Amino acid sequence: MSPLLSGAITVTLTVYGLAILMMTWRLLRGPSAQDRVMALDVIYVVGMLIALVVGIRYTSSMYFEAALLIALFGFVSSAAMAKFLLRGEVIE
Repeated sequence: MSPLLSGAITVTLTVYGLAILMMTWRLLRGPSAQDRVMALDVIYVVGMLIALVVGIRYTSSMYFEAALLIALFGFVSSAAMAKFLLRGEVIE
């Protein structure tokens, strides 16, 4: 792996880590439930991006499959939380 790619991966993972810390703060201190759901959605997306970057770093397809599962569960949980906030129940 080239030193440029290795440095870019390190910087990217650091920035993603900071993004997760900031969104965790928003999740805990959000003024409304919608802000908390949005913060959780961003945490899922950044987690998926971290899995993709680590997959590039270690050249393993296992991380790409994990990123696909994170995206799937993130979408389903976001839809369930939005439905819960709108109607007060998830399963009718």
